[in-house]
Amino acid sequence: MKPNKPSLILFFLALLCTIIFDWTQQDVFATYAKAIVLPAIFIYFLISSEFQIRKTEGLIFFFCFVGQVFDLMDIELGGVFSFLVVYLLLVFLFLREHERIQLTKKDILPISIVVVFIVYLLISVLSLKLDNMIRFNSIYTFYGIVLSVMSYFCFVSYITKGTHITLLMSLMAVSYIFSDIFYIFNEYFSYSIVLVLIRDVTQILAYYFMVEYFLEKTRIQNKPIQ
Repeated sequence: MKPNKPSLILFFLALLCTIIFDWTQQDVFATYAKAIVLPAIFIYFLISSEFQIRKTEGLIFFFCFVGQVFDLMDIELGGVFSFLVVYLLLVFLFLREHERIQLTKKDILPISIVVVFIVYLLISVLSLKLDNMIRFNSIYTFYGIVLSVMSYFCFVSYITKGTHITLLMSLMAVSYIFSDIFYIFNEYFSYSIVLVLIRDVTQILAYYFMVEYFLEKTRIQNKPIQ
């Protein structure tokens, strides 16, 4: 067994336990399971990358940890600020380390659909008349815009390039989008096990796809030029 496999197995076991405990409404055990997720995937990343971690990636993990703690403690605004920083750092990473996107005529239609979809989601969520969202409207608006920019870059990169790394980026963006949307639904609408499951599963999968993206990016950058 490879050295990184035990931590990855632990990660998916924590995901499975989260699903089971959410479904059976064992909130305390679900919290313990979710608390294992980030340490497990972080250890997997460290071992897989031979303990090489860059500053930006380290900051992303740090703010994911902080945001997860705020989430488990049910401190909403702290979690919002933490993941806002995560998305800003990801956008910075995309702009710094990826080639400029070159659009062609065949890309116009799918990109237009993506833009309409992202704008529709952003407006729909921000237009909800919810107490906390009204109170902190500017924060949530900025948060939504940053998430939309990150998602746009991921989806357009996949449309124009169609590579494995852009697929991982898109899966990460989709997971973060659904995680945040269903987080809002869970906070402000009637309790539903299905909504809780979707929120927790997509959030955990977002971490997995993010780590796989980091590892794939490192492999590409370290690949010898032919």
